[in-house]
Amino acid sequence: MPQRNDTAIWSGLFRISAESGQTLQAQIRQAIVAAILDRQIAASMPLPSCRILAEKLGVARGTVVLAFQQLVDQGFLVARERRGHFVNPEVLATPAKPQKTPEQSNEIDWKARRQIAASDMPPPAKHDNWIKSSYPFVYGQFDPALFPTAEWRECNRMALAVLEIRNWASDMVDRDDPLLIEQIQARLLPRRGIFANPDEIIVTLGAQNALYMLATLLMTKGSKVAMEDPGYPDARSIFRLAGADIQPVPVDQSGIVTSAIPSDSGFVFVTPSHQCPTMVPLSQERRQDLLARANRHNQIIIEDGYDSQLLDEAPQQALKSIDRSGRVVYVGSMSKTLAPGLRLGYIVASAGLIAELRALRRFMLRHPPANNQRAVALFLSLGHHEALVRRLSSAFDERRKRLVHAISAFLPEWRATDSAGGTSLWLEGPRGTDSRDLAGAAASRSVIIEPGDRFFDRTDKPSRFMRLGISSISLQHIEPGIRELATAAGRRPAAA
Repeated sequence: MPQRNDTAIWSGLFRISAESGQTLQAQIRQAIVAAILDRQIAASMPLPSCRILAEKLGVARGTVVLAFQQLVDQGFLVARERRGHFVNPEVLATPAKPQKTPEQSNEIDWKARRQIAASDMPPPAKHDNWIKSSYPFVYGQFDPALFPTAEWRECNRMALAVLEIRNWASDMVDRDDPLLIEQIQARLLPRRGIFANPDEIIVTLGAQNALYMLATLLMTKGSKVAMEDPGYPDARSIFRLAGADIQPVPVDQSGIVTSAIPSDSGFVFVTPSHQCPTMVPLSQERRQDLLARANRHNQIIIEDGYDSQLLDEAPQQALKSIDRSGRVVYVGSMSKTLAPGLRLGYIVASAGLIAELRALRRFMLRHPPANNQRAVALFLSLGHHEALVRRLSSAFDERRKRLVHAISAFLPEWRATDSAGGTSLWLEGPRGTDSRDLAGAAASRSVIIEPGDRFFDRTDKPSRFMRLGISSISLQHIEPGIRELATAAGRRPAAA
């Protein structure tokens, strides 16, 4: 009979790491469950005792005791008096995962069978290890030091109260949490000058999910979509997946050049608050011209409230706020203020369109997780979001000013677009610069930047533009980071 303390038997089953995002107890449970389901532990084989396993893994004995107890409670293990812990035979009675036979070894060519070319679209900017970088000028991530951990925990605890669970645990089919809709209506939208009824708002899994639903519902093969160039790359890909024909429109210091928007465009996608990626706001004159052209040519405007959640020195109202014809569809998100991993956004549009979007969303995902909706609703209702916005706005304003000063000092040949508010800076380098090469050289010095080529409709030629984010880098690391970037660019940084 196998012995429970046979090191050779157990050495390959446990891979415990202090750097894992999981607790040690969770890692032990995961390893045992995986071994059980993969039929690596026989029913007759006793597991190592808690003391022996704790010594082997270098953890406290109580950690192993709690892990074993939870697996007993879940039915994976059974405890036998004076004999130890064994795999529950009932678990082993279920069918094992099928093993591939030689006849099954040939993989199906899924690329040949696909109907849309999602994997052929430009890949996202991947910065998987940005948090380990010394100088992460990364856009769209959050600063753990600024995250409202205590307040977020409070709201999640409140959402887990018995009465609250009754509010969100049932299937809401195509509805949203009424408290969250109320908070979006009363606290978020008025700051952008938008006043909407509850039936004119729908919750989404972030802004990208909102754009995907709009493209699925409204666009078809051959639909013409005018877009800023440079512009939001994922929006461009989403519309192309729907079969749309993208019509690039240039951008200058006043935003999208409205006079260059083709009259035969059925849709116009814009980021008027802070243009993606240049961050310039759309001028009032062009806002009026954009709306007039949309009315004249029967166009639908999709407005992405990109980077508009923070407090600006001179805030501009959303394009939706001055729309009188119902042609503007507003897409908002809480990613830049609360957390990008939360994946919570919303669409504001005419009630008829929202009703169609609810019908579509029901077949896609029914509704975003209701427990998350309730936690965010409580976060808003208690004033935590307002306090967070003020704190982030102050911190990011200071960081942006420090970044502009550092670029002026150490990269004077780079021209920065400095607009109030927002969480990034758009820079244009000298002729002959290839920002992709610069990104590689900078990464070797633990500096992360984002090359600008992905924002243009044509990405087949080098770009001398780059984007620097400020949301995830601390104030004191900005100047040293730009010094390192200047060295990577071949400049000898001047003394401060």
